[in-house]
Amino acid sequence: MFLTELCDLLGLPHADPASAAHEANDYVFERAVKETTRDGSTSSKRIDLYKRDCFVLEAKQSRFAGDKKLDAPQLLGFAAAAPRGRRAGANRAWDVLMMNARQQAENYVRLLPTSHEPPPFVLVCDVGHAIEVYANFRRDGKAYDQFPDRRSFRIYLEDLRDEKIRARLKAIWTDPLSLDPSRYAAKVTREIATRIAKVSKALEVQGYATEEVAMFLMRVLFTMFAEDVELLPKDSFKELLKDCAEKPEIFPAMMEDLWRAMDEGGFTATIRKKVKRFNGEFFHNRRALPLAKEEIGELAAAAAYDWKDVEPAIFGTFLEQALDPTDRRRLGAHYTPRAYVERLVIATVIDPLRSEWDNARTTADRQKSEGKGDAAIKTVQAFHDKLCNIRVLDPACGTGNFLYVSLELMKRLEGEVLEALNDLGGQEALAYESHTVDPHQFLGIEINPRAAAIAELVLWIGHLQWHFRNRGVAPSEPILKAFHNIENRDAVLTWDGYPLPKVVDGKETYPNARRPDWPKADYIVGNPPFVGGKDIRARMGSGYTEALWKAHKHMNESADFVMYWWDRAAEILLKPKSPLKRFGFVTTNSISQVFQRRVMEPHLNAKKPLSITMAIPDHPWTKVTRDSAAVRIAMTVAQAGKHDGVLMEITAEEGVETDSPVILFDEKRGRINSDLTVGVDVTSAISLRSNQGLGHDGVNLHGKGFVLSRSEAEHLGYVEGAADQIIKPYRNGMDVAQRSKIIW
Repeated sequence: MFLTELCDLLGLPHADPASAAHEANDYVFERAVKETTRDGSTSSKRIDLYKRDCFVLEAKQSRFAGDKKLDAPQLLGFAAAAPRGRRAGANRAWDVLMMNARQQAENYVRLLPTSHEPPPFVLVCDVGHAIEVYANFRRDGKAYDQFPDRRSFRIYLEDLRDEKIRARLKAIWTDPLSLDPSRYAAKVTREIATRIAKVSKALEVQGYATEEVAMFLMRVLFTMFAEDVELLPKDSFKELLKDCAEKPEIFPAMMEDLWRAMDEGGFTATIRKKVKRFNGEFFHNRRALPLAKEEIGELAAAAAYDWKDVEPAIFGTFLEQALDPTDRRRLGAHYTPRAYVERLVIATVIDPLRSEWDNARTTADRQKSEGKGDAAIKTVQAFHDKLCNIRVLDPACGTGNFLYVSLELMKRLEGEVLEALNDLGGQEALAYESHTVDPHQFLGIEINPRAAAIAELVLWIGHLQWHFRNRGVAPSEPILKAFHNIENRDAVLTWDGYPLPKVVDGKETYPNARRPDWPKADYIVGNPPFVGGKDIRARMGSGYTEALWKAHKHMNESADFVMYWWDRAAEILLKPKSPLKRFGFVTTNSISQVFQRRVMEPHLNAKKPLSITMAIPDHPWTKVTRDSAAVRIAMTVAQAGKHDGVLMEITAEEGVETDSPVILFDEKRGRINSDLTVGVDVTSAISLRSNQGLGHDGVNLHGKGFVLSRSEAEHLGYVEGAADQIIKPYRNGMDVAQRSKIIW
């Protein structure tokens, strides 16, 4: 009755009633699903309210001790009964009720028919009291998070007076993907980067060095962000740019005075206000470059956007492209959607942490029920302490998208931990102020100095976005801290005299070439550079390549460049008492081929081995556009010991040309082999003796000049579907087994 009246309030149609005739419908009460038990038998479960492609809703009804259940007329009548208030009357039993309901709803998502995509929302309803909203826009059915954030994911009955909240709930019923923040954020981020690209180009035309331009513009961009989150007085920077557009000659001096104040804290005549102390070394270099009126106008246009909506996960990539003369003309055409990055980060970092948190929370619930409230608080605090000391390393971090996504997902988990601490009566504020998940835990190695600087900026913008979204107050000063967590260096090779090679007889040499140390970390995740084994010498130079092979004598020289990262992480993982728990990498999708398998097999087959706990042999990586071909990759996650894994094979790809792609998988569980298969390890098969001396090269195409693209085939008369074709489709084994190149 409550949910029916809620639909009336929101102007929504009613769901089909619960009945045998309707139990498999797409919008229905008591939707039937089947659960298979370990012995192979099945049992029926019922989803309280289900709407396909929108949500799974699980309803409970709590009541105070001695209360009766609410009658139907009371459920939505705001004045019918005294409202319970935000947490009035809520106790630990209520929190356990809601937590169990959430777990039940998330389990129902996994029980949906394979033809139904996991819905983006899970709703948990305490009838007549509150609705909790959790979202997962990746559509993988895992890790639903508080939506839109920790401060407002729980909607109390009295909140329904707010038109914005009613609109949000209505969208969950009617157009749930419209609530995906990445859809709008990617557009805003791209538009800002386009403005910055124009300013960057103008400065380079004037003769300023690319690196100097990059650092100057990064200071400008952070200033825009600081204004939007009100670390600077509201609209102060916009007004400054407006004044400078009228008198461009005053721009450098005005900016340098503002940045001096941001570095040191104190009054600045530029905006006639006192500003907070930012420090963190970011504004130690305060040089501002002169700009013409047109370029100041571009900065003003960029500042006009709401920087709280900028997506840090792709901002770094766009900014690097905007600052790079080569990439600038294809700005935004080649980047990785956030959902793809999340997929690997969740499997590598978040899944094991969430498993630990589930265990800690279960222990705390038991302790609370036994009357050991203080012990329960200590259990939750201990997990929070551990979470705040977890270190995540990306040894090829680029502009920091993996590190930022790791930071945000860990902050989401921290939000749940602090919520539980609050529920138990612990002092959340003390726990938060003493320590919290922050950028110092996210370590990077990056050889490109500009990308390394962008990565640090991305982490701080992301961290401060999250802070204001969930805390609503300014952080303590200094706002920025110099953690030096992003190291600008080579991750797989160092030598005496690094970074400069020694020139001997006109050739570059690398004396005492060796593998560099990596910072200690609990998890390693990233996307090392894609260079095929046969291309390393041409791309990196003969001297570097010979030194690389010398420093990694155990590696076969045909291995792809990315496998040097995989091998090093595997070695660290298998060291005695290693703090590393898992590593996960994006690699070329040739990882299952022979030269890459030779890197993995010694670690998989060692006396004390590692196991691949998650693998995706073939996955899209960059957004597909008219100007950018699809890049296909593989993902692997490894853990020490003998473990079964999950092999994920794509069954459908939707929206790969958008900022919010949806990839659907078929999952197989079991021991994952080095060729990324489950089952019999055919890589251990050997040639039959009876075939010795026999040879045949099979069907082979000779003369690649006869291979045609679609446009070439159509130009020569090819017509789709015509029976009397002279031009025929050409496919090889890889086209059949993976993704067709579509050639003729």
